[in-house]
Amino acid sequence: MPPGLQVVHADDALLVFDKPAGLLAVPGRGEDKQDCLAARAQAAFPDALVVHRLDMATSGLIVMARGPAAQRALNLGFEKRQVHKQYVAVVQGLLAPPETDDGWGLIDLPLILDWLNRPRSIVDHEQGRPSRTRWRVLAHDAAAGTTRVLLEPVTGRSHQLRVHLQALGHPIVGDPLYAPAQETGSTSRLLLHAQRLALFHPATGMPMVFDSAPPF
Repeated sequence: MPPGLQVVHADDALLVFDKPAGLLAVPGRGEDKQDCLAARAQAAFPDALVVHRLDMATSGLIVMARGPAAQRALNLGFEKRQVHKQYVAVVQGLLAPPETDDGWGLIDLPLILDWLNRPRSIVDHEQGRPSRTRWRVLAHDAAAGTTRVLLEPVTGRSHQLRVHLQALGHPIVGDPLYAPAQETGSTSRLLLHAQRLALFHPATGMPMVFDSAPPF
């Protein structure tokens, strides 16, 4: 098994990995950006195919398919929003819980790539694509001035969770793109982790749930 490849699940059709923060999900441009989760996975499982991505700075669960048929089935599951993802983040400031009966809030802000400041994305009410994130407060750390939140993306736009929390006025701790520079020095990484992945198995159709405890 290649070093740094954390296998959560492996069978003839489905692979689930726990990606560390700082590792690309897929190759980038240039020779120095070829080491990535996909390359490590394909070294161990030559038929592994990419289905979705996580930001380089984000840690946690990511799924790959074994072979084109499994890839098509998983892609269809994502398109139909049958794959459910849950993240944990630590954000700047003491974020008040939403005033709802179930404790869940909804951020509904359209996003678009900020072409002049790529790879950043921004809220754009005229040209942005619909983007929705469910969120709830888990805990406050008054001493640190931070809040731990649970996040469920309804849509899957680039940097969606990071931009939506910034738009609330509570950027994720350690975010070099969306948090004020003076507020990123308390940690060496982005405090965002994909902790749960629920999906239907691409071959059997059975529901499956995978969990990964946040490393922060």
